[in-house]
Amino acid sequence: MQITRHPQRAEWPALLQRPYTDNRALLDSVSSILNDVRTGGDAALRALTKKFNGADLADFEVPAEAFARAEAAVPQELKEAIAQAQKNIETFHRKQISEPETIEPMPGIRCWRKSVGIERVGLYIPGGTAPLFSTLLMLGIPAKLAGCREILLCTPCDANGDVHPAILYTARQVGISRILRLGGAQAIAAMAYGTETIAPAYKIFGPGNQYVTAAKQLVQLEGVAIDMPAGPSEVCVLADASAHAAYVAADLLSQAEHGADSQVLFVTDNEDLLKDVLAEVDRQLALLPRKELALKALANSRALVVADLDEGLDLVNAYAAEHLIICCHEAEALAARVINAGSVFIGNYSPESVGDYASGTNHTLPTNGFARAYSGVSVDSFVKKITFQQLAPEGLEQLAATVMTMAGAEGLQAHAEAVRVRITENKKP
Repeated sequence: MQITRHPQRAEWPALLQRPYTDNRALLDSVSSILNDVRTGGDAALRALTKKFNGADLADFEVPAEAFARAEAAVPQELKEAIAQAQKNIETFHRKQISEPETIEPMPGIRCWRKSVGIERVGLYIPGGTAPLFSTLLMLGIPAKLAGCREILLCTPCDANGDVHPAILYTARQVGISRILRLGGAQAIAAMAYGTETIAPAYKIFGPGNQYVTAAKQLVQLEGVAIDMPAGPSEVCVLADASAHAAYVAADLLSQAEHGADSQVLFVTDNEDLLKDVLAEVDRQLALLPRKELALKALANSRALVVADLDEGLDLVNAYAAEHLIICCHEAEALAARVINAGSVFIGNYSPESVGDYASGTNHTLPTNGFARAYSGVSVDSFVKKITFQQLAPEGLEQLAATVMTMAGAEGLQAHAEAVRVRITENKKP
């Protein structure tokens, strides 16, 4: 990790910058894939799946018998873990549902807002070496709670056309039955544009590699809604002398092992803790199976020493981390002052891993500084908020002069007339 001691505030933007990758060539490649699917439909999807996955598929849907095989293949211990995580995630997200409340700004005027599930949503779940069945819980559960009528799941298959059993098992537990064996940018294209056998989704959710991320960015430019802008995973740890060096190092490495483009940021006011954490990172790193990936991520990462925790909190708010861990003596009080973060983990016994899997909060979070303006996925991500209003004659009477005056000032005479004609008609004997 790169170490900087007591940086001036003018230096913060440069120090907090995420690693930059020139992806213009990647965008061109992904654009070509999107266009192939848009114009070629199912035939293009088959050709791309053969090219990238080695699978020759007659049918994109996972066959019914594959679910029974998945049920048998998933170990009981993992089934129990999935059940516990599902229970916690559902409990937390169910509380996000609220009943419509009718407001009467004036007598005779009723206004309310109702949440309506997005009719058709598409979920993308990465497979391969890291099958993210946990993300299926994070997306499938709120989609179901929101009342989405159609939930389409795309996930890559292997050369034999098989999908990882943990993904199939989890999908069944969540209640998602339509799963397409499609991965990469071509899966995003299928959900965005539709084909002869696939209806287009109104909103697309889910993480993925750089091709998937680029595809989501490009279809968004064409008017397809996506969950949020995405970048490599990241964590920021703010810690003082009360923190455990081994815990902090483990948290930093748990993000670094995601991939070479991940970034971790360690902020502390204590030189001794810095020294101990760096030593622990070296010790624990040597034991990791994904050590080489973590090493590359650490090369893009920083440790910053600040004068005090007030300055440290200002710095982490400026960074706007996807995951923010606060391991300090007054952790809860500091957490209350956080204004920019995707998800916050408070105290020495709240590792980021619990949010990734089973505490109940959602792990689909804004990265790359977007936590300044975006929230993580929730039930709200899967609904539209529709407003309603109903006026009685006396309500319109009270509001008529206000509306007609404002419409006239804007030069919109027909707006004023839409009120005036009702008032005039209502006054007739």
